[in-house]
Amino acid sequence: MNDVLKDLYTCMKEEKGVFNFMSDEDLRDLSAFFESKNIPAGETLWKKDDPYDYIAFIVSGRVEIKKETEFEGRELVVGIYSQGALCILDDSIRTVTAEVLEDATLSIITQKNLDKLIDTNPKLGAKLLKGMLLTVSIRLRKSFDRLAVFF
Repeated sequence: MNDVLKDLYTCMKEEKGVFNFMSDEDLRDLSAFFESKNIPAGETLWKKDDPYDYIAFIVSGRVEIKKETEFEGRELVVGIYSQGALCILDDSIRTVTAEVLEDATLSIITQKNLDKLIDTNPKLGAKLLKGMLLTVSIRLRKSFDRLAVFF
């Protein structure tokens, strides 16, 4: 099993079951559109105002997401994500900064490869998007739960 396929399989199969509807064959087919990237701790994945040009699934490691506050030089940690989390494309610029806290392995699909996947295999593209939507829904629900603690 090549590294991209192994990383993708690990990430998607262990992501709280939201990708459990994908077969091993689906994941093999998807791996042609993904690349694997290892990033050492302390490195910045992206900065505020960088473009959203890829989707990243965290296979291992932890990534901290920070947002600038109104106070110069002050940032607020809005989340620390580990295995299974993903960063979404939305055709705009990033409003947060992401730094790697622990050495991380990411499975990445670029906007270009996502478009290619959807054009060449729409059924598989829909499965990927379905899993991503479920993942984002879970993350949003957890965010609401965290906010409710403050009120």
